[in-house]
Amino acid sequence: MNFSEVFKLSSLLCKFSPDGKYLASCVQYRLVVRDVNTLQILQLYTCLDQIQHIEWSADSLFILCAMYKRGLVQVWSLEQPEWHCKIDEGSAGLVASCWSPDGRHILNTTEFHLRITVWSLCTKSVSYIKYPKACLQGITFTRDGRYMALAERRDCKDYVSIFVCSDWQLLRHFDTDTQDLTGIEWAPNGCVLAVWDTCLEYKILLYSLDGRLLSMYSAYEWSLGIKSVAWSPSSQFLAVGSYDGKVRILNHVTWKMITEFGHPATINDPKIVVYKEAEKSPQLGLGCLSFPPPRAGAGPLPSSESKYEIASVPVSLQTLKPVTDRANPKIGIGMLAFSPDSYFLATRNDNIPNAVWVWDIQKLRLFAVLEQLSPVRAFQWDPQQPRLAICTGGSRLYLWSPAGCMSVQVPGEGDFAVLSLCWHLSGDSMALLSKDHFCLCFLETEAVVGTACRQLGGHT
Repeated sequence: MNFSEVFKLSSLLCKFSPDGKYLASCVQYRLVVRDVNTLQILQLYTCLDQIQHIEWSADSLFILCAMYKRGLVQVWSLEQPEWHCKIDEGSAGLVASCWSPDGRHILNTTEFHLRITVWSLCTKSVSYIKYPKACLQGITFTRDGRYMALAERRDCKDYVSIFVCSDWQLLRHFDTDTQDLTGIEWAPNGCVLAVWDTCLEYKILLYSLDGRLLSMYSAYEWSLGIKSVAWSPSSQFLAVGSYDGKVRILNHVTWKMITEFGHPATINDPKIVVYKEAEKSPQLGLGCLSFPPPRAGAGPLPSSESKYEIASVPVSLQTLKPVTDRANPKIGIGMLAFSPDSYFLATRNDNIPNAVWVWDIQKLRLFAVLEQLSPVRAFQWDPQQPRLAICTGGSRLYLWSPAGCMSVQVPGEGDFAVLSLCWHLSGDSMALLSKDHFCLCFLETEAVVGTACRQLGGHT
């Protein structure tokens, strides 16, 4: 495992291009585009104010920089460095900006969600969509880029409108049986739209492309409900994380629950492998996976490192007593993500913040638990194989695969606090992001991890 040198960064704004050739990062009002292989600077752009959001177009030819405080968006071209575009929303303000799937239209949401403005880079035309709903996730595109679903609020009722992205014509418009719609998400195959209600009303609705209600699911009443939702890449499963500390898995045939995963504070099953992070001296090695050693000269290592130990059951996990009389209590399933092959589901229960739970979706049971020394800040699956990267806001990177897990110290002068991370699409590297810096971590691709997954399928 090798690490690049450390580069400056602002606001955790660092993204790989969709084609995997470039890496964009921001330092206040400057946008830096690097070649992924050499990390040499290809382009340096200067924006009109501090950048608050960046986003690549789907074809990696353009990059958008949004400056919400100024109501400005600037677009830069990698093929034609002298070309650029400026969009000024003026007094309408700006709270969100994103690309359409074709990479030639920009959707700007104005302050107070009064409207969405669709700007065409090709024809310079402008169109407007009224009544967008101010919610957690109110816009979603099908993966093939053909359709957009938009949550709307008018006359004290929730609606969903489906638009054809090629000409922005309205295809369907229907009301949803929700009190206060919170989010919408297309299944990866684009056939089903999930719509879920406020956490005060446990309700998730499944709609077809033509607006027909396929199913409605509610686990319980009179308590905080849905906290997180995730589709499996295969579109066969919908995971619903709830405030009661459970994940319910719905199937794509009947849209009924096939199982629920609880997150108890004590693990009693001897078949479950529980990895506990523990401090260790640096000479004992890095872990149990066959990753290459750190690059020579990458920087000094601190005197204290960590490793994983397999704990004996019963195992009591560290819990956090939630303050239930305040908004957004730290309870329930706040994070969940499927592996790219849909074999595994990773979750975090917010009142057991140091633990990551890995579930075997094929066998519908718990596969492993990783308990860190610090609360988990983020985790993300390798795009190519079932390998999970975890960060906790410290100077270590954690990796899990079906073969085991490891802890790696991020080298460099001083502590490099990893607050977030993002994988390259190849799975060969990832960007590690701290408050003011970032670096790249290069990994050896494990071609055998899929075989290991099948062979080790459950540690039984």
